[in-house]
Amino acid sequence: MSADAHVPVLLQSAVDALAIESRRDGTFVDATFGRGGHSRLILDRLGTHGRLIALDRDVEAIAAARAIRDPRFTPAHARFSELQLTLEAAGAVGVDGVLFDLGVSSPQIDNPERGFSFRFDAPLDMRMDRTRGESAAQWLEQADEAEIREVLSIYGEERFAKQIAKAIVAARRGGAVHSTGQLAALVGAAVRTREPGQDPATRTFQALRIYVNQELEELSLALPQALAALKPSGRLAVISFHSLEDRIVKHFIREHSRADGLPERLPVRARELPRPKLRVLGKPVRPDAGEAGANPRARSAILRVAEKLA
Repeated sequence: MSADAHVPVLLQSAVDALAIESRRDGTFVDATFGRGGHSRLILDRLGTHGRLIALDRDVEAIAAARAIRDPRFTPAHARFSELQLTLEAAGAVGVDGVLFDLGVSSPQIDNPERGFSFRFDAPLDMRMDRTRGESAAQWLEQADEAEIREVLSIYGEERFAKQIAKAIVAARRGGAVHSTGQLAALVGAAVRTREPGQDPATRTFQALRIYVNQELEELSLALPQALAALKPSGRLAVISFHSLEDRIVKHFIREHSRADGLPERLPVRARELPRPKLRVLGKPVRPDAGEAGANPRARSAILRVAEKLA
């Protein structure tokens, strides 16, 4: 697979969830352009007066987005947390659908220079936006052992976080841990056992990537902005790839789809109860056996969909 190749996960299901056919001249948001799989299908379904605004924090993704010559399409170099500002700058007062495709993309993983994968020996960068912020190597150079242990434990759910953090700090005395190969070797030596078929470094690389890019914090900031931007009957569709981000999405949708968020026994009339802002649509969608077999990275994906109520 080339560095620019990317197979969108749950492509049809995610775009179907936006219900574009009933509002073909509406405004939609692809909050994670990637290499444009979802965006292109949305554009195919939009009417002449429809509009699509696509965000991505990765400069390379935005460069690919700008190659799409379509007057209905507006790309923006922005993070999830900048969703509201991006829509205001684009003059989008309200939108009919927002799609989030979370996690890291295949071009990011498969390009050794990005430092996301332990399959290559390359600079330990891991930033989705290389124009700002510190790299994984820079953070590991100055973080103390307790900080490293905490990040690995929280974001990687790594049960050997203590041993790995200790090994990194010890190795650092002989020079900075600046490459993916160095880090993978350190983790491999510190982790005694691992699930069959999983590289010992998997959880460590996941944890550092999530932390360096503040992925969970960005998601938590973006979901309320998406809800506020949606028009009544607008759709929110989110594809998650691991339990940490899916938990945030699930709890957000559940919280805003309930009308009874008041203390028990509070003397309130039914008509005075706060009305829910969202309605859950269907059950969570997962890739079928065919998609999971053709694209192994799709196996853990889960799509949740909700509709904004009036």
